[in-house]
Amino acid sequence: MKFETDLIKGKLIKRYKRFMADVELENGDVVTAHCANSGSMLSVKEAGSTVWLSPSNNPKRKLKYTWEIIEVDGQNVGINTSHPNKIVEEAILDGLVPELSGYATLRREVKYGQNSRIDILLEDNEKPTCYVEVKNVTLRRGDNADFPDAVTTRGAKHLRELGDMVEQGHRAVMFYLVQRPDCKVMDIARDIDPTYDAELKTAIKRGVEVICYQCRVETDEINVDSPLPVAF
Repeated sequence: MKFETDLIKGKLIKRYKRFMADVELENGDVVTAHCANSGSMLSVKEAGSTVWLSPSNNPKRKLKYTWEIIEVDGQNVGINTSHPNKIVEEAILDGLVPELSGYATLRREVKYGQNSRIDILLEDNEKPTCYVEVKNVTLRRGDNADFPDAVTTRGAKHLRELGDMVEQGHRAVMFYLVQRPDCKVMDIARDIDPTYDAELKTAIKRGVEVICYQCRVETDEINVDSPLPVAF
């Protein structure tokens, strides 16, 4: 996924009110950027860190800038949760996710379940329809990429709905996209959300598949790089 505009470098002052971040640009200006991430952002919000923002030319936008990337221990981490679906879509279409290859069509944001929308729907006349739920992962503890970084009742609901799809004869996949390149294994943050951990175990028993890939994060594009083993 290529960024539509050149990113602007700055230093993070603080992230607050969940969706806002103050950033000092290289020219000394301080701007407030939109933070498209509703999680706690543990490990990716340290003040003073180098960050990159995307500017918008839309005059109707309240905030001109969007926070895209933060540098952590010399590695770029993508924090914008509006990108993972597009990143995964492009990876599937480019044949970079062999587990999800061979389908005739791909659609995004298709209604299903109980007032939900599946992130990616793969269809083919020769095989069961495949429901793919994508979750963004930024939290790193030790060598682990951990999810979630905050309690997610919505995420637990999605797991139950994926299980329902399997029981209806479809294929269902939980896809964890790690927007950073520096982890060795993917695990669940049981200490943060034990309910999600329990729901995932149940979903797997029901037949939901788990896929995890990490990304190569650069200031001009973010792309799926390689599969990451899971520890559950």
